[in-house]
Amino acid sequence: MITMIKIKRVYEEYSSEDGFRILIDRLWPRGVSKSNAHVDLWFKEIAPTEQLRKWFSHDPKKWESFKKKYIKELRENKPSLDKIKSLKKEHKIITLVFAAKDEQHNNAVVLMGILRTL
Repeated sequence: MITMIKIKRVYEEYSSEDGFRILIDRLWPRGVSKSNAHVDLWFKEIAPTEQLRKWFSHDPKKWESFKKKYIKELRENKPSLDKIKSLKKEHKIITLVFAAKDEQHNNAVVLMGILRTL
């Protein structure tokens, strides 16, 4: 089965077409209740480390370095990669949900790229 991987801000309206929704941020998004988030799994362990998140601070100038560092963290985080591979086998559609305002420079973009190669 081929799994479709999508990304979406947690603040966007929920859709049944989102499939299995995974929140991939280490911190719960401000102003969003758990019921309104419609999250099937809060997967904090796959998020960038606190140190990397704070260093990046969503600065587009640091984007290329952030991607490399986050990919390195993901490769070293075998249990989380194994878990997400397993979820990919179980679900036809997975939406990676994130809170960042910048929709082009965030961990969901990087993780989606990795998942499409697994």
